[in-house]
Amino acid sequence: MIKLSSKRRIIATVAATAAAGLAATGAMLFAGNASAAETLGASAAENGRYFGAAIAPNFLGEQAYADTLNAEFNSIVAENAMKWDATEPAQGQFNFSGGDELVAYAEEHGMAVRGHTLVWHAQQPAWAQGLTGQALHDAMTGHIEGVASHYQGKISSWDVVNEAFEWDGSRRQSNLQIQLGDGWIEDAFRAAEAADPDAKLCYNDYGTDGVNAKSDAIYDMVVDFQARGVPIDCVGFQTHLSSDSDLSSYQENLQRFADLGVDVEITELDVGGSGSAQAGVFRTVTEACLNVDRCTGITVWGITDKYSWRGEETPLLFDGNYQKKEAYTAVLEALNAA
Repeated sequence: MIKLSSKRRIIATVAATAAAGLAATGAMLFAGNASAAETLGASAAENGRYFGAAIAPNFLGEQAYADTLNAEFNSIVAENAMKWDATEPAQGQFNFSGGDELVAYAEEHGMAVRGHTLVWHAQQPAWAQGLTGQALHDAMTGHIEGVASHYQGKISSWDVVNEAFEWDGSRRQSNLQIQLGDGWIEDAFRAAEAADPDAKLCYNDYGTDGVNAKSDAIYDMVVDFQARGVPIDCVGFQTHLSSDSDLSSYQENLQRFADLGVDVEITELDVGGSGSAQAGVFRTVTEACLNVDRCTGITVWGITDKYSWRGEETPLLFDGNYQKKEAYTAVLEALNAA
C-alpha cells in the first residue's frame, strides 16, 4: 500500500507538470478563449487526464510534426525506440539513444512519458530469440533491469508485458511462454518493480475492447496477481478499432478492471475509417474513459495518417497534411463537455 501511494504521488506530479506546460502553451496560443480548452492535451488535463501520442524520434525534425505534437499533446510514448531490439541489440550492450531523445524532448516541453514495452514476443533481438530455459529468463530480467533502471523516475507508466494472450484467452505460445512457462509474466513484473519502484506497471494488449474471452483472462490474471502480491498497477487497452467496431461493452469492461483497484489506460488508439462514423467511435472511446474515474488517459498511436502503421485506413486525428479531421473535433468536444 505504501508503494502504491508513492507511485500515485509521483504520477500526480508528472501529470501536473505536463498539464502546466500545456496550459502555458494554450495561454500563449489561444489567449482570450477561456470558455473551453482548444487543444486535446489542455482539455484532458482539465479532466485530470493526459492525452498522448506515439512518437518516432526521426520525425521530430519535421516542423509540422513537432508543432502539432507540441500544441496538442501532454504525453508521449515511443512507438519503437524503447523496445527490446532497439534498446539491447547485443546482450548486455544497451543503446538508449532514441529513447533518451524522446525523454529529453518530453522534459523540455512539459510532457509525461509512457514506457513501451519491456517484454514482448515480437521485436526481440536475434540473440534473445535463440535462448532457452534459464538463459532466456535471465536475459529477460536483465533487460528489464537495464532499461527500467536507466529511465527510473522519468517514466509515468511502463507496459511491462505486451500481448501475452490469444483471442480465446489462452497464453500466446511465444518463446517466452514455451521456454519459461506461466510464471514469466509475474517474473517480469517483479523485475520491473525492483528496477523502478515508482513507475506504474501495466499489462497491455489488443482485442480487449469489450467483455470477451481475452479480457476475461487478463481480468483473472490481475485478480490472481493481487491475491498473491504481484505488483500490477494498471491495464492498458490498445483499442485498435474500425468505424464499425462493437463498443457495446467497452466502458463496462474498463470499469470492471477499475473496480479491482487498478488504473486503466487507453494506450494505442486508432480507428480505421473516415467521416462521422470514425468520429463517432473516437467520441465513444473518449467518453468511456472520462466516465471511468480510474481511466488516467488516452494515447493515440501516432499523430498523422501519413506515418500511421495503418496509413491506408486513415486512422488518426490529423490527416497527412496535419489538418484536423472530424474525429479530432469529436474528441475535443467530448473532452470539453466533461
